[in-house]
Amino acid sequence: MAAKVITDNEASIAPLEGKICAVIGFGSQGHAHALNLRESGVQVVIGLYPDSKSRAVAAERGFEVLDTADAVKKADVIMIAVPDTVIPKVYENDVAPNLTSGKTLLFSHGFAVHFKTITPPDNVNVIMVAPKGPGHLVRRQYTEGKGVPTLIAVHNDATGDAHDIALAWAKGIGGTRGGVFETDFKEETETDLFGEQDVLMGGINHLCDMGFDVLTEAGYQPEIAYFEVFHELKMLVDLANEGGLNKARWSCSDTA
Repeated sequence: MAAKVITDNEASIAPLEGKICAVIGFGSQGHAHALNLRESGVQVVIGLYPDSKSRAVAAERGFEVLDTADAVKKADVIMIAVPDTVIPKVYENDVAPNLTSGKTLLFSHGFAVHFKTITPPDNVNVIMVAPKGPGHLVRRQYTEGKGVPTLIAVHNDATGDAHDIALAWAKGIGGTRGGVFETDFKEETETDLFGEQDVLMGGINHLCDMGFDVLTEAGYQPEIAYFEVFHELKMLVDLANEGGLNKARWSCSDTA
């Protein structure tokens, strides 16, 4: 069954109007979401721990910067944009004690919720907006009038409009320009981990390393081996990204 794609003209930013949105963290995804949302007309504050080096960076970009607990208290929608390994501590110390009924917790990856490293209460919305690309690309695409394809999901709908909030956030960061796909926390988490561990950071890395070793151990120059197994890989991936594997194959020689 083909996935349903939601485009830009099918989404509205209205569900975020009048709401304060907090982005907890100002790293790769956090800075991109915060900047894009603000430029889409959304009120955004940044939550960081007191000694964070990112406080000065966020302040220089014109954001109101608060301690994490204060940002959670102030906001209606709270994006937790810190690493998965850090989320449990941040959630326990600063987020959970300051959640009140009707607030929305938003994640860009489903790991913490799916694997139950945290357990949000039933009286808050729990949603996901997951761009399929790193933060710098989310930001660059937005500034160019484009967008990164984005997944949205609702884990808990306490207020009846959790889906609308997720879709509005996706529109605010430019995701609807690239197409929004509906999923759930289980599917996003498990497919993302599989893609990273078995293909992107696992299979491809191992294949390139082994290819380089085979060529150099056979006496070929390391520089030439690098071109063949690393440098040209990007070109092939770019072609596949533009027109699928058929375009990549068509662009290669008959002996490839």
